[in-house]
Amino acid sequence: MKDEELYKLFINEDCDLEEPEIGHEERFLYKLKESRKLKSSKSKSLVKPLWKSWIAIAASIVFIILIAGSFLSSNILSKPEDLAAISPEMKETQDFYVNAIRAELEEVNASKSPETKIIIDDALVQLERLDKEYKKLKVDLSKSGKDKRVVFAMVSNLQQRIDLLNDVLTQIEEIKELKNYKNENTVI
Repeated sequence: MKDEELYKLFINEDCDLEEPEIGHEERFLYKLKESRKLKSSKSKSLVKPLWKSWIAIAASIVFIILIAGSFLSSNILSKPEDLAAISPEMKETQDFYVNAIRAELEEVNASKSPETKIIIDDALVQLERLDKEYKKLKVDLSKSGKDKRVVFAMVSNLQQRIDLLNDVLTQIEEIKELKNYKNENTVI
């Protein structure tokens, strides 16, 4: 657009061409400062509650973590009870079975030979399975409050180990007898 066209546009239109009142600029700047003060005070007042709310949230999270940690640590750090924790008689029973199992296991390991290797290895795998079951039973005993059924299952587990080792020892003796019998019948 040219200047003339622009001039014509403003002449034809009803525009306010009067000068503002005296002090208009000062009043405008004063109002501008006031609005900035209000905005800054509002932002400060918003910042304070935000920090307070963040602190409250952080404190709540820390509190929840501490409570969860105490529950978890009590469950994790507490060692599962075994039969010895129930009564002195059960401690004697457990000691008897553990000593018997240890003695028979030493005897089985001492009898290891190429002929008995498969039987002994299989027995060790079965003993490992029984040991895992026993560990689960110890946890169950702690949770159940020394339930008699769990105690019976634990004693039964120990008895199964002894029976397994007795069977292995019997099989080892049979293998040894067969080996000696075959050697006696051979002619030199």
